[in-house]
Amino acid sequence: MRFRSILRVSGSRAKSPFSSHSSSRFETKRPLSQLCTTNYERPSFGIAFDIDGVILRGRKPIGNSPLALRKLYDESGTLKIPFLFLTNGGGVPESKRALELSELLGVDILPSQVVQGHSPFKKLVKSFENELIVALGKGEPAKVMSEYGFKKVLSMDEYASYFDNIDPLAPYKVAPKDNITSNGSSPRYDVSSERVQAAFVVSDPVDWSRDIQVLCDILRTGGLPGKEIGHQPPLYFAADDLEYQAAFPSERLGMGAFRIALESIFNRIHPNALEYTSFGKPHPFVFKNAENILNQLQPFSRNNHVVHDENVVAHPLTRLYMIGDNPVVDIKGAQQAGHPWFSVLTRTGVFRGKENHEKYPADLVVDTVEDAVDYILDKEIISVHM
Repeated sequence: MRFRSILRVSGSRAKSPFSSHSSSRFETKRPLSQLCTTNYERPSFGIAFDIDGVILRGRKPIGNSPLALRKLYDESGTLKIPFLFLTNGGGVPESKRALELSELLGVDILPSQVVQGHSPFKKLVKSFENELIVALGKGEPAKVMSEYGFKKVLSMDEYASYFDNIDPLAPYKVAPKDNITSNGSSPRYDVSSERVQAAFVVSDPVDWSRDIQVLCDILRTGGLPGKEIGHQPPLYFAADDLEYQAAFPSERLGMGAFRIALESIFNRIHPNALEYTSFGKPHPFVFKNAENILNQLQPFSRNNHVVHDENVVAHPLTRLYMIGDNPVVDIKGAQQAGHPWFSVLTRTGVFRGKENHEKYPADLVVDTVEDAVDYILDKEIISVHM
């Protein structure tokens, strides 16, 4: 068994500050402001936080996350340590998610600090900007894609409603109160003749049976359900998590499970195997994108206005910390990304082991996100002043 953790915790080492048997914490030896030599000069490191299982469980903060995040701001509320949230979750625009996180955690979060599983879809606007696309998943998938710049996007709810009997189980389901439209209404686009050019799984699908059925219809007919077999349109997944930690004590099936179900069925009913592209962690693009965003983040004031000052030092961050709870997603992704990423694994979500993960060992294993932040600040302040 191979371990890469800086601090291995076991029952025989109860004095460890990261052990669940000890209540001790790292204490930063100098004020946070001493990380910088000028008022607005950034430190040389940044932090990426996973959300589910690290910062929140459902809508409840865990691991003393509000206090941990406040340590990254100075007394006036100005951000001093560049950080962002790097999650495979989503379903709402980054602006709305930033507002929700600000309210739940008691700190000011900018939309640019929220990187969701579907955020990379922005890069595909030029390819499908004026083409008919379908977006599915919980939340507001069509709104997300529209805000990214896609001009002809329909949610799966709306698209499926234009086809009589496309979902044979619909009569047995309770119709949502805010149903966008009903069967027989006039489509906004000519869905009977205009082919769907791409399908985007923006967030975890809600109605698996309908969504698998309609996606199979779209993908095997070249974008015209009910017609002859055609060339498969592109299919994109925002993430590929098999499981994730939500409010329920044990892990829940994620978008990766939906992808497996869709792929298994499609490959049984279609002569060619399903073709798709998955984004989200541990995709290398996600970590490179997060690195670019962290390097672009400037200190901002308490009222969420970006600070522009001649004293801002625009130098690349030399160390990036990924704090996550899922070894297969967070730790594997940071390992694949390589330098300058340093992986930190918490025990508050998917991972609950006493030691490090065997297949994807993190550089550091801690109990909570507060332990992780304390370790990082302690290490970085010491390195600055050595």
